[in-house]
Amino acid sequence: MTLAAFQDVFAAWPSLLNGLMMTVTLTLISSFLGVGLGTLCAWGSLRAPRWLRWIIRSYVEFFRNTPFLGQIFFVFFGLPTLGLRMDSFTAAIVALTINLTAYACEIIRAGIEATPRGQYEAAGALGLKPAHAFFLVIIPPAFQRVWPAMTSQLVIILLASALCSQISVAELSYAANVIASRTFRNFEAYIVVTILYLFLAILFREMLVWMGRRFLFGNFAAAGRA
Repeated sequence: MTLAAFQDVFAAWPSLLNGLMMTVTLTLISSFLGVGLGTLCAWGSLRAPRWLRWIIRSYVEFFRNTPFLGQIFFVFFGLPTLGLRMDSFTAAIVALTINLTAYACEIIRAGIEATPRGQYEAAGALGLKPAHAFFLVIIPPAFQRVWPAMTSQLVIILLASALCSQISVAELSYAANVIASRTFRNFEAYIVVTILYLFLAILFREMLVWMGRRFLFGNFAAAGRA
């Protein structure tokens, strides 16, 4: 095998670039929504009324113990029977978000539970409302404790986005399938895309590490201790 064998794959670089951008878009949107909803679910699982805590716990257990591919199919093929029709991109975002929310809820809940009781009492003594105390006093140190685990989970979501090709979302693995079917260069197409995923995952991880240092272990964390 020579570099000439990769020419057909490299000639399809517009498809690879479009797939790469779609993968990045899916990852960023679902990460933002999933972490935000996971934070709310984590707080609810600890502070909400009993019936709501039960619903959150059931949700978390269901989505953490069922295959992600099945969740995608349920959202895209199952929900239309209930009248909830989505295009493939929207269905992919919904599936990635609800999956990440379940994992983020457990990760953040662990960070909240590790917060010393004295911080809750200090927030109350300062007259902070529960919402203000949560976002200014509780969440910054909680995120500090769990950010490495959250970083790993977000990278997993990036890689899991490859399964969205099963519902015809034109992301990176979908582009590889198309190129392989057109050029019959299966090995070359998939090795190139695998390397792209590797570099993309490393870049995303380093970006998350930088964000942690900049916002969680820097000024934002200091604000939470003030």
